[in-house]
Amino acid sequence: MSEPEIDVLVFDVLGTLVDEPAGLRAGIRALDPSLDGATTERLLLLWQGHIEHEQRRILDGERPYLPSDALDREAAHRVAEAAGVGDPDAVAALALSARRLPPWPDTVAGLARLAEGFPLIGLSNASRTALLGLNAHAGLRWHQALSAEDARAYKPDPEVYRLAVTVSGLPPERLLMVAAHAWDLRGAQRLGLRTAYVSRPVGDPPAASDRFDLYADGLADLAEQLDARRARRKAARG
Repeated sequence: MSEPEIDVLVFDVLGTLVDEPAGLRAGIRALDPSLDGATTERLLLLWQGHIEHEQRRILDGERPYLPSDALDREAAHRVAEAAGVGDPDAVAALALSARRLPPWPDTVAGLARLAEGFPLIGLSNASRTALLGLNAHAGLRWHQALSAEDARAYKPDPEVYRLAVTVSGLPPERLLMVAAHAWDLRGAQRLGLRTAYVSRPVGDPPAASDRFDLYADGLADLAEQLDARRARRKAARG
């Protein structure tokens, strides 16, 4: 049986293409430069825990939908309060640190290489406004960038992945979801998308029971594997 054709690549952004913890740490340190490393990490976990918890509440129907900007502002207030900082301007600046996330070293060049052979779609839980700032700051280049805000949900809700399917105009199995989070790939699988796990220092590694189509050490490795798939298909066609 021949391998299914892959026509479009769909990329998670936060954690997969940008180093989210590094950007948030920088924001927390700017909030109070006197914070030591252990306190900064504790506040980072407080931020991440709030976002994860509130997104889950929204997914479970326990809270009306709010875009990521609003959740970032909530997280910033919690972190500032825990750090003993009450300056509203400082809290606002901290909230915006979620849009100033550095790309991984291979991200910009990797996307450029992959764009030579495939249409690229960014699919993020970040709001439309946050995604615009994030893409600009990190130098991300897309053919299309989609926000979960358009589905009024958060991944792994299937309606978020359906945004990419609808935009592509193709069956789900012709799209390859690329992420550093196994939970994200499982969500894409449930809608029928192909999946590629890309290893990052942060993220959600696959479980022993996971079966993804591709496993890559980075974007260069992903590009090599996709090139090899295409070469096999070409050879099979003679």
